[in-house]
Amino acid sequence: MKFVDEATIRVMAGNGGHGCLSFRREKYVERGGPDGGDGGNGGSVWLVADASINTLVDFRHARRFRAESGQGGAGRNMTGRSGNDLEVRVPCGTTIHDVDTHELIGDLTTDGERLKVADGGKGGLGNTRFKSSVNRAPRKTTQGTQGEGRHLALELKLLADVGLVGMPNAGKSTLIRAMSAARPKVADYPFTTLHPNLGVVSVGPLQSFVMADIPGLIEGAADGAGLGIQFLKHVQRTRLLLHLVDIAPIDMDEDPARSFRAIETEMKKFSEDLAEKTRWLVINKTDLLSEDDLTVACDMLVEEIQWQGPVFLVSAETGAGTEALGQAVIRELELLDEELAAGSPDQ
Repeated sequence: MKFVDEATIRVMAGNGGHGCLSFRREKYVERGGPDGGDGGNGGSVWLVADASINTLVDFRHARRFRAESGQGGAGRNMTGRSGNDLEVRVPCGTTIHDVDTHELIGDLTTDGERLKVADGGKGGLGNTRFKSSVNRAPRKTTQGTQGEGRHLALELKLLADVGLVGMPNAGKSTLIRAMSAARPKVADYPFTTLHPNLGVVSVGPLQSFVMADIPGLIEGAADGAGLGIQFLKHVQRTRLLLHLVDIAPIDMDEDPARSFRAIETEMKKFSEDLAEKTRWLVINKTDLLSEDDLTVACDMLVEEIQWQGPVFLVSAETGAGTEALGQAVIRELELLDEELAAGSPDQ
């Protein structure tokens, strides 16, 4: 089982076609001059952001991409056909680095945005180009240049309004199923979710937001434990974090407060900016406890972690509390938009 939010690919632009060495040969025409045409240019490789793609999973199998090479020139001053460009479609939110130089090449964030990552080779010159007053029959041509080749690292940071974080089996996938039309895999074992899922949550006419189900974290994730820091990269661009806590864990030794603090610690280790994002506490699996036991457990949790922010009680399995959560989220996002709009003239 391999989580895919990163991929390494090899892109190779097409080579330029060679110039042609040719002389005009026709009946009744003696010593026809040079008529060798130029070679065509090689095709370039472009990365194109596509909103219909959510993960980099396809690049596990297709890792090499080559654009078409240009054709060689021909007699009668005919230029070779240029190679077609190759478009490689990637999810919106993909960051591209050069593996060899560690250079940041670009960041594709909007649907349809294009980035050239490998430039096609230039076509060679035919011998016609070298005709001069002192050399009427040149035999010189040039070869087409090699297309650019690059070893690229693709890194996906999901573009979502809301990110769900929490320990494995906290109920994140079940919650996104309850609140949206997304259907991520749900099972009763840790790390069921191996790649992030996006779900669009609609709370009313023209009122919706994108929620990202980020795969479960464990203690030490910022140092590479479990599935590592890959998941933490995904929540950097979210505007609001929902921290899911399982209030009734199957393992009696598992402490909800300790689980909460473990995730909080990993986020602080990874990035201070991430730790300071607006975060709400969402207590899940409330249907597994009686009303009295639930009240006691929630009060103990809030007191132990010294939580000061909003608290929501939900049952992702039954859907209880999810509608109120969705309404609160949309109001918060609208408020964040207003604050951003008010602060933009000063920036």
